[in-house]
Amino acid sequence: MINNYKVYLALITVVASLGGLLFGFDMAVISGVLPFVQKQFNLTPLQEGWFVSSALVGCIIGVAFSGDLSDRLGRKKLLFLSAVLFLFSAVGCALAGSLQWLITARLISGVGVGIASIVVPLYLSEIAPAAIRGRLVTCYQLAITVGILLAYITNSLLLNYSEQHALASISQMFDLVYIQEAWRGMFSIGIFIALLFLIGLFFVPESPRWLIKKGRNKEGYALLTKINNGKDRSAEVNAADTEAEEGGTYKELFTPKLRKALLLGVLLPLFSQLSGINAIIYYGPSILNDAGIALSNSFLGQIIFGVANLVFTFVAIWKVDQWGRRPLYLIGTVGATISLFLTALFFSLGQTSSIFLIISVTVFLACFAFSIGPLKFVVASEIFPTRIRGKAMGLSIMVMWVADTIVGQLTPVLLREAGTSVTFCVFGFFCLIAFITVYKLLPETKGKSLEEIESFWKNA
Repeated sequence: MINNYKVYLALITVVASLGGLLFGFDMAVISGVLPFVQKQFNLTPLQEGWFVSSALVGCIIGVAFSGDLSDRLGRKKLLFLSAVLFLFSAVGCALAGSLQWLITARLISGVGVGIASIVVPLYLSEIAPAAIRGRLVTCYQLAITVGILLAYITNSLLLNYSEQHALASISQMFDLVYIQEAWRGMFSIGIFIALLFLIGLFFVPESPRWLIKKGRNKEGYALLTKINNGKDRSAEVNAADTEAEEGGTYKELFTPKLRKALLLGVLLPLFSQLSGINAIIYYGPSILNDAGIALSNSFLGQIIFGVANLVFTFVAIWKVDQWGRRPLYLIGTVGATISLFLTALFFSLGQTSSIFLIISVTVFLACFAFSIGPLKFVVASEIFPTRIRGKAMGLSIMVMWVADTIVGQLTPVLLREAGTSVTFCVFGFFCLIAFITVYKLLPETKGKSLEEIESFWKNA
């Protein structure tokens, strides 16, 4: 029974987390594509920002409808929609015949990412037993980091392949995608991940809490019992059942009992983007290349960053349900602040070829990976009542993508007008504000059921 329970929960987690893998891949693949698209289409700084942030606009569109729609239609149906959009966009990016078509495909991929960014952590939080909920939701962030690293590795491999086989010819289409315009091949890797995600979704169940909310009590109770290894969760189930009878509206989020939860749900995703993480992911090779590091070596530097991001996400998985959300957040924001200011210092001193620059950026990524990155999803997915969790997550992640769009659009302009050092100082300042916010507002939620957390806000 134990083994079956663990295998079943692992299957659900792995399949759902493929949405995070696609999220991370789609977010990071642009770092390898950007220098080539910039050169091929002769992009201005504003066009460059729009090319990067077009997917982020798609994310905002996806977020705008998916929170409410997942409450109405179910989490699983929205995951299917996300997988289909990912598949179409990957094909479209690989075969785009113009910049306009390429940006359209990026918009579609953004809609898929926007849906996944809400529904996957929401789904995992509703599936997971309370004792390991933080760990399972953090697996979503782990999948994002795996996707980022996969993008870095495949970008580097495809660049090397196209350079080594520049004079070879296999077929007209293959030559175009993988040799002549290798950026198309970089996008094409997403096709295989999207297919895997789509197929895997046929083997996972709907969220038990959503089923109970919709009156499908027998199915919901059976799933809750199964994922809790046959243990009696009658108190939790009854609380969920009672809660399902009540309505949930956006207006409720602004009531006094949920005001602090809403503030956390908005500010934590906001600060995660203003920390500068995506400036490094999107523009990493361009920043390093402008600093005098060869493009091929810039790609290798990105792989180092991606490995650090991945490795330290395991720290979050390991400690999030032991140390708790609050200590990890505080440690991570302090480390991120210090490392960003040091990075700014190295750039201002012209130490762009120094190993200490790579170390400071890597330390920032490590701090982000075990705290700021995953915990925004963990906290946002557990602090709101079930009846409005989809809507609340939609609002929370909407803020994240709006901030991400602004950062994506303004980063190339800020880098060019103010310089790299000032840009990293700005990011460090926002990490400092994030530390203060977490210190003053964030309660500890480890080991508590979703219903216990809701009771906490009522009594706070």
